[in-house]
Amino acid sequence: MASVLTVSQLNKYLSFKLSSDSKLKGTAVRGEISNYNLNYRSGHAYFSLKDSDSSISCVMFSSSASRLKFEPEDGMNVMVIGNVGVYERGGNCQIIVSEILLVGIGEIHQNIEKTKNELEALGIFSAVRKKPIPLTPKRVAVVTSLTGAALQDIIHITERRYPLCELLVFPTPVQGSDAHIHICAALSRADKSGADTIILARGGGSVEDLMPFNHRDVALAVAECKTPVISAVGHETDTTLADHASDLRAPTPSAAAELAVPDKTEMIGAVSLLEDKLRTSVMDIISEKHDTTDLLSLKLKGLSPAKKLDDISAKTVLLEQKLRAAVGALVTKSESSFSAAAASLEALSPFKVLSRGYSIVTHDDKAVTSASALSVGDSVTIKFSDSEAKARITELNIND
Repeated sequence: MASVLTVSQLNKYLSFKLSSDSKLKGTAVRGEISNYNLNYRSGHAYFSLKDSDSSISCVMFSSSASRLKFEPEDGMNVMVIGNVGVYERGGNCQIIVSEILLVGIGEIHQNIEKTKNELEALGIFSAVRKKPIPLTPKRVAVVTSLTGAALQDIIHITERRYPLCELLVFPTPVQGSDAHIHICAALSRADKSGADTIILARGGGSVEDLMPFNHRDVALAVAECKTPVISAVGHETDTTLADHASDLRAPTPSAAAELAVPDKTEMIGAVSLLEDKLRTSVMDIISEKHDTTDLLSLKLKGLSPAKKLDDISAKTVLLEQKLRAAVGALVTKSESSFSAAAASLEALSPFKVLSRGYSIVTHDDKAVTSASALSVGDSVTIKFSDSEAKARITELNIND
């Protein structure tokens, strides 16, 4: 016997099974709107979708309902796109609707989805192949209509934000049965122009108006561009295959211009900020080097030979003073000794005797101490205390 489930368990199981079935995700269902009701407080829309044989409940949450471009009414033949699930509390099968399209539009949407799936399988929408947008482009190529407001918006914003950038315009029809051919050609010319960035743009319009940008060839042409492409097609809620294939999607042409070029005011502010940081860094480095220089200077002075020379000079002066004092004392002592010796010598000098009446006889500059040293006829000199006289020996009387 199978296990017994509660009602809640059964509904949860059914909800799980339906939500995990990939075939019931993004399902397109065609039918007629019935009992349409928009809750003005929550913004959610509740209605049924029916055909001649049956009906199914539908809920469209406010996030999706707010994007509707028309007011749904009972009796409208539409195609809804959403996920099939179970409302667990009531056990009802329902469609959680993300889009409501009029029947003709629904067929267009199916074709777009088919093409989208094919391109996605080829890796055209892969994030890996997305190219970065240059920050400061020299040239920006604009692929759009000459008569549309999109071009004027791009020109105005680019001139205001970054007048250094050169705009290259590659005009092309942006709607019509053969517009996709002209768009592909214009993209090819723009890619070969040497531009840094390409903006593919057009203003808003109906699904039919935007069809050239959902064409397979246009999506491939965008993906094949070697130049980064910013796609800005339609209004913010519009998304085309060209948007998916581009390197960056902008919600509007004006936003594309803002993404393509920097704001000169912000750049000037950033440069000023960097200048202040650089100035502060340089001043910090200079201050640090000054401190290091002062410290090294102090160390250098401590190791400088000039300081040693000053110390030696001071010691030399001190030693000189001591030497002068010692020499002076020695000279004074020597002078005293010399004076004493001179006085003693003078007292013993034979010339001192002369002052008492004695005289000295010399012969040939030698003192004569004995008469025997002389001969008769010798010339002698007689020295007195204040003069001298010459004499000749006429007689010698030598004692025995």
